[in-house]
Amino acid sequence: MPPLSLGLSPEGTDVILTGETKAVWQSRRISLYLRDYLKANLHEDGRIIIPIEGQQVGPLVRKIEESLRKGGFEQGITSELSLSIADFQRAEEQFKEFSLRAKEIWANNVPLQEFQHFSDVLAQCIPGRRLYDLQLLAAYHLAFAQNAANFSAPGAGKTSIVYGAFAFLNSLPSDHPKYVNKLFVIGPLSSFGPWESEFRECFLRDPRSNRLSGGVPPDARKRILYSELAKYRDAELTLASYQSVPYDLEDIQHFLTRPWNKVMVVLDEAHKIKNSTGGIWAESVLQLARMCSSRVVLTGTPAPNGYEDLFNLFRFIWPDRNVVQFHIQHLKDMSHNPFDPRIETLTDNISPFFIRIRKSDLHLPEPVEKPPLMIPMGPKQEHIYRFIEEKYISYLESKSNDSWAKDTLTKARLIRLMQAATNPGLLRAPLDSAMLGEGGEGSSALFIDDSAIISEIRGYANSETPTKFTSALSLVDSILRNDSGSKVIVWCVFVANLFALHDLFEAHGIASKILYGGTPTETDEMEDDIETREKIVEQFHRPDSSFRVIIANPFAVGESISLHKACRNAIYLERNFNAAAFLQSKDRIHRYGLPEDAIVTYYYLQSQGTVDNVIHDRLLEKEASMMRVMESRDIPLISLNMDSDEVQEDAEDVRAIIRDYVKRTVTNSTSGR
Repeated sequence: MPPLSLGLSPEGTDVILTGETKAVWQSRRISLYLRDYLKANLHEDGRIIIPIEGQQVGPLVRKIEESLRKGGFEQGITSELSLSIADFQRAEEQFKEFSLRAKEIWANNVPLQEFQHFSDVLAQCIPGRRLYDLQLLAAYHLAFAQNAANFSAPGAGKTSIVYGAFAFLNSLPSDHPKYVNKLFVIGPLSSFGPWESEFRECFLRDPRSNRLSGGVPPDARKRILYSELAKYRDAELTLASYQSVPYDLEDIQHFLTRPWNKVMVVLDEAHKIKNSTGGIWAESVLQLARMCSSRVVLTGTPAPNGYEDLFNLFRFIWPDRNVVQFHIQHLKDMSHNPFDPRIETLTDNISPFFIRIRKSDLHLPEPVEKPPLMIPMGPKQEHIYRFIEEKYISYLESKSNDSWAKDTLTKARLIRLMQAATNPGLLRAPLDSAMLGEGGEGSSALFIDDSAIISEIRGYANSETPTKFTSALSLVDSILRNDSGSKVIVWCVFVANLFALHDLFEAHGIASKILYGGTPTETDEMEDDIETREKIVEQFHRPDSSFRVIIANPFAVGESISLHKACRNAIYLERNFNAAAFLQSKDRIHRYGLPEDAIVTYYYLQSQGTVDNVIHDRLLEKEASMMRVMESRDIPLISLNMDSDEVQEDAEDVRAIIRDYVKRTVTNSTSGR
């Protein structure tokens, strides 16, 4: 057979096949494999060039040798390539030992003297925070691994764990290979304030920090990343939003590769880069991975849609190693079969590099779940609600089960039904396209053509105050009067209700502040007199705060903010079927740091005989299912709305609404109503 030789390019970036390569390239089976799977190309001088990028040289050479052997070809290997393979094998053995030790740490098998030294360093470096046992172990694990994920439950103190690991690595000599001197956090805008406030609590001083976001002018963002002025060069904490990374990618890469910067890059709420099919946020963030001194992933929902969502997380943590060891399609197959034996192998592959603290590990005081407060609707609201409910149920019953979850008009009707159950005045305005998941036909329609009921809807705001509003007012007033130190957060799904409730409270002498997506996030360039979400939260925590009530939207501020140090009461004016947003909102006041005797109380307002009752029951089911998964030690595989199959769950929500309507209708008919 023709003589062939495998070698290494001078730059070490490609494997080169030389010799009589024409016969190899003419073999359809081999050339297809080399070209399509290994991205090889035939150079004009006859060399076949196979790029190494994104692969490891040892396994790549084995793949090439196997394909040639199956085609009946034999080849030799140059000394340079042999040395490279030997280096690879040594590195593999070292990484295997490193992985085993990382796994042992989370099993609490740690060298006692080394762990005690770590604890002593943290006691000096973060004097304001004493990490509890599991947090301390998690910080030690992260400091050892440098590149790791924290999949702990919300409220477990992931930020403090990162600061603990950072403080230790920062305490090392500057020439130590693990030394870091800067934190670069990529997260939602709502996380900026908490990262800065947690820094103050841990280190007992203000951080030297800068913020990158769309609200900061491009020139100002460049100054942060390029300037050698002390204000910028010496900043130890830089905060960037996922939205800003694609626009600032080259500038961030420059920042990470400046010779004096040794940067720990943290992805907060990292499930936002789960898109494994080329999403711009994910691809931009992944381009930063090789430039980091340390890489950290934080999320309580690492696999929101399936095991395939883990792929990008571990591509970021270990960009030069195939830690997951499964192809995307294999991961998708495993997601659809909970008994797939490969799941155990997957978990074992990644287990050295993730830690997980469950909510039950926090030993929090059990919250008080008040029975739902059933509120009769006012006569005008009752008339409007019953009219549109009958029309909408008829529509839903006419559709097939499979089309419910895919039908934008079905979703629009459900939103309208929820609006009518709280405040029919909302029915006048078009639906926000974000509520529908897409714009869609009929987003501004009511789907009714009765002029009399439309006239009632238009005049509703001037004729009746929703009884849910007056009940919320009465409940808030009672809580505030019974305890002069108590504070309350009221959660609303619909933004217009935030403002309507705020006006009602103000009219009755109850001061409150609104937190929603439109509340600005603080930037260095912002005027001091602008009220930002950080300023609102900071003031809310003060004992002498001018207001004791926050009215918030869970979809805008359900992540990242912590209110547990000031607030023990949450009132839900309304909810929808999204269990993720609901549970995240509950965690704002029920999280690590609560005193043992703290009494956290949740109140639920429901309009009697409406979709509110169905939502409550469905959320109880979803929460129970969610907690079973989240309390396991395994990877919490569950979707962001806490549904393992979103389409099926949406359809089940609709079925529950129809069942409830039929049951109430039959009961009312039987009772003669």
